[in-house]
Amino acid sequence: MSAQHKLVLASGSPRRIELLAQAGITPDHIHPADIDEAPLRAEHPRSLARRLSREKAEKAAEQLRGDEAYGASYILAADTVVAVGRRMLPKAELEDEARECLRLLSGRSHKVFTGVCLIQPNGKLRQTIVETRVRFERLTRTHLDVYLASGEWRGKAGGYAIQGLAGSFVVKLVGSYTNVVGLPLHETVSLLASGDYPVYNHWNTGKV
Repeated sequence: MSAQHKLVLASGSPRRIELLAQAGITPDHIHPADIDEAPLRAEHPRSLARRLSREKAEKAAEQLRGDEAYGASYILAADTVVAVGRRMLPKAELEDEARECLRLLSGRSHKVFTGVCLIQPNGKLRQTIVETRVRFERLTRTHLDVYLASGEWRGKAGGYAIQGLAGSFVVKLVGSYTNVVGLPLHETVSLLASGDYPVYNHWNTGKV
């Protein structure tokens, strides 16, 4: 693969790496972009996901500029925001944070937004935003205690991972399931393909 067809993922998320692998895509380089993820004043959840995905892609592109191996690569970045109304939930790192998130989500609907941003080797930027609606059952104290003890919530937006135990809390989902996992697969593959990244090159090689 030529240098201009290399793919850099500006995220260290194992979930995003696994989802790309599901589509037969293996990034050539993982380059997490460390940025300030705090929302701006009066910023909407959708706008936050869009802005952060773009800033992550631009930060990675800036850091790799001039790099002999990856300076002329495709840069892919994403950011996921979970919101109840306009209230944006954190990526829970403490058990109390996760418990509060789950209490807010209990018995009600919430939205998951993921912004996906692609910077092509020629500098052109492409971006999409995906929204999924999710409704949880009413969570009992037992639900909360047992799930929190599992540790699956740690570092997850909204304090849960739908691909794990919390999938059993979901009463209804409207939209992309992979979006809730962390990367809307259909939209991401379409974004790459529209940017002339050779998405389908390995589909007939038996490597998928």
